[in-house]
Amino acid sequence: MKISYNWLRQFLQTDWEAEKTGELLTDLGLEVEGIEKVESIKGSLNGVVVGEVKTCEKHPNADKLKVTTVDLGDGNPVQIVCGAPNVDAGQKVPVATVGTLLYDEKGESFKIKKGKIRGEESHGMICAEDELGLGKGHDGIMVLDESLTPGTPCSEVFNIETDYVFEIGLTPNRADGMSHFGVARDLRAGLIQQGTNIELISPSVSDFHVDERTLKIDIEVENKDLVPRYCGITMTDVEVKDSPEWIQNRLKAIGIAPKNNIVDITNYVLHELGQPLHAFDAAKIRGGRVVVKTLDEGTKFTTLDELERELSSEDIMICDADNNPLCIGGVFGGIKSGVTEHTTTIFLESAYFNPVSVRKTAKRHALNTDASFRFERGIDVNLTKYALKRAALLIEEYAGGKMSSDVLDFYPEKIEDFEVFLSFENAYKLIGQEIPQETIKKILASLDIKINSVTEAGLGLVVPSYRVDVQREADIIEEILRVYGYNNIEFSHKLNTSISFDSDKEVKIENIVANQLTALGFNETMANSLTKADYIELSENLSPEHNVEMLNPLSNDLKVMRQSLLFSGLESVSYNINRKNNALKFYEFGKTYHKYESGYQEDKHLTLFVTGNKTQDSWNTETQTSDFFYLKGIITAMLSRLGLNSLKTTPVKSDIFSEGVSLSLGKTKLVEFGVVKRAILKGFSIKQEVLFADFNWDSILKLVGNKKMKVTALPKFPAVKRDLALLLDNKVEFKEIYNLAFQSERKLLKEVDLFDVYEGDKLPEGKKSYAVSFVIQDENKTLADKQIDKIMQKLQQSFEKNLNAVLR
Repeated sequence: MKISYNWLRQFLQTDWEAEKTGELLTDLGLEVEGIEKVESIKGSLNGVVVGEVKTCEKHPNADKLKVTTVDLGDGNPVQIVCGAPNVDAGQKVPVATVGTLLYDEKGESFKIKKGKIRGEESHGMICAEDELGLGKGHDGIMVLDESLTPGTPCSEVFNIETDYVFEIGLTPNRADGMSHFGVARDLRAGLIQQGTNIELISPSVSDFHVDERTLKIDIEVENKDLVPRYCGITMTDVEVKDSPEWIQNRLKAIGIAPKNNIVDITNYVLHELGQPLHAFDAAKIRGGRVVVKTLDEGTKFTTLDELERELSSEDIMICDADNNPLCIGGVFGGIKSGVTEHTTTIFLESAYFNPVSVRKTAKRHALNTDASFRFERGIDVNLTKYALKRAALLIEEYAGGKMSSDVLDFYPEKIEDFEVFLSFENAYKLIGQEIPQETIKKILASLDIKINSVTEAGLGLVVPSYRVDVQREADIIEEILRVYGYNNIEFSHKLNTSISFDSDKEVKIENIVANQLTALGFNETMANSLTKADYIELSENLSPEHNVEMLNPLSNDLKVMRQSLLFSGLESVSYNINRKNNALKFYEFGKTYHKYESGYQEDKHLTLFVTGNKTQDSWNTETQTSDFFYLKGIITAMLSRLGLNSLKTTPVKSDIFSEGVSLSLGKTKLVEFGVVKRAILKGFSIKQEVLFADFNWDSILKLVGNKKMKVTALPKFPAVKRDLALLLDNKVEFKEIYNLAFQSERKLLKEVDLFDVYEGDKLPEGKKSYAVSFVIQDENKTLADKQIDKIMQKLQQSFEKNLNAVLR
């Protein structure tokens, strides 16, 4: 939100520097994110001087150009080529001298240079209104007052205002600070605390009077809950034209482009007092009545931006007696009822609309206007009529309008102020320091918080209704503290604390796994639990009936709670691949959300994503692409670290995997993993293979439980490794060899590994060759050759008998 310092000083006549004022506003909770110096005319016309045209001759080589000699007051007339039709000798004109920077409508600068135009030298530029930012005219050059002296800087001729604009990061709870008056009110409280007591000057409306009651437009409000207060007045003999310069300068300073006097005045009062206003062309209001109501669902309405919108039955609409919609209340006007250059009579509206209703309407129609920004946060209902009079007086002064009706004010039930009791003891506890009671009373008075009663225990207070965020005792204490100054609270140089140990077993287990995955080169991701509803179409296992939908989604991309962690993970993979990060290892602890007939359900998962090369490219490392078995090794090592062994492997038939398996312990499925189908990857523009694992983390936590880790000493005696090359049927799996080996030798056999597989023309049909290594070790002594040979012979016989293996 932009706040003009010059505008603030209309309410507070302070001589504080802008920088110092910004620091105080930040201390008060209106955080100033930046201060920008602005000028009513960019560049302040530096380098532009008054010149007198001494001679003016037709250009010898161009019909539409003239060659002039201009006196710039330094005794050295310069030649300037000019294309304006109205340039003539004897005129006083604004001249941009060589080296001057001028600015176009977009704020982009261009430099005046010495040059030749059609063979004639030109040393400067005689300027038109728009070239100097003094107006829109470009029909010819500006002709200045004849009494001006050549060489006079144009910055002294024209009224150029320099201002400082604060960019305030307004938090949603500070609805009271959404205007210059509101900021000035808060600034005054801070200045009083600093020892500077300045009067808060509010615009006077004492001159308001009705000139003639010639145009009455009645008001009818159908729902007082949606529209607690609605005021209106008619004005006649209005002349729509440009606003006065001072209003234009105020609006330009805060980034608003002036349009015409009526629109500019409503915008001015909005930013001055925080009360949105709307001016209707009274001639377009049929039946002499304004009806505030809701219309049928799907009613068509064209707004000022020329877009046809479908209305909701909950939108507050301003209509005429024939039920023709004129405006979306509190949000945006209609194209057919707005003020134009032909308007001569207006109906001026000032209202208090229900904040929740305005917020929903603005969200529904994707409209974020200055009016809706204020209405949806809660404006000051007591300013409604006052702001209307303020705007009407300005229109009377600068548009020639006459008050042609009394102010109609629909306000059936007054919105009362809040009553709060402040306990001194609670205040001291929360603040951590005793603030003198008189200081507390002084601060509360500066914030317009009235003291109803005073006791030894505390204060009975009445909080003005515009402070919608101050309704509890804690809120009052916060108000006192921010004005008193957080920096004024003393703190101890000694910190007493106790060290707490995290005994949460689930967190410990997560940390064990996270540390292991991180050591393997994985990075943790944290995706949003909200996602696109369309993602469920990528998997038949997901159903739209089980979606947990948001009642008020921020966007279509954040419409439902995720049923799977797969798609948010693929978004991260796609994002990184598009930025040339092709070798990825991600893991995420997260939840999925489902809606069933029995109720809502949350399930916790751990997911892994692996794609690209196993390691970074290096001159001494052979490049290897991550594959299914690489991911399987990571998964089994992780489960083994948690003490989950003797796992059962089952093929998975899933529409997300082109090939995949699941690992189970008993009847409990722990994880499914495999290669993601290309059809799914295509939806994320991923062209390389992606491996995905989905752990049922809730089940793993139950199984791990209080399982203790066993620690054994490193063996003192050497291990022996022997290999067998076995000719087997194609249907035999390594798992059968692994289990059979440990069944044959339980005591001394430590490891069984498959290090080579061969299938080719040199083998009998239906056969394959497995090269298997066996590690044998006795922890109490060194093994002898006879003992080793006996074990290997027993293994070989077992394979021959049970698997029909043949030793190659």
